[in-house]
Amino acid sequence: MLPARHRLRTSADFTSAVRGPGGSRSGGRLIVVHANQTDTRAGLPPRVGFVVSKAVGGSVVRNRTKRVLRHLMAARVPGIPAGVDLVVRANPASSAATTPELSAELDRLLPKALRGRS
Repeated sequence: MLPARHRLRTSADFTSAVRGPGGSRSGGRLIVVHANQTDTRAGLPPRVGFVVSKAVGGSVVRNRTKRVLRHLMAARVPGIPAGVDLVVRANPASSAATTPELSAELDRLLPKALRGRS
């Protein structure tokens, strides 16, 4: 479980992380990772949000996918630079993916999305 200080909560925060200026994105077959860092967030703890649409599956599948991604990201939050907002978006193929597959995809995409952020 992610502590409250590490969670994106508002629609504006999600929009800023995904579409804001200076943001970066790295995508694969299972997930897409969006990263953004703004001056107003400098020095604050990193935050993570998840987008799992109905294209992934029914409510049970979506919630399972989100729980797995949240668990995997909780272990990776200490390695994320301060002030960075991340959005992890699940693609439809993630519904059939195993936890090790999602973990490997996160390990591959996270450094790419965070490249240039210190």
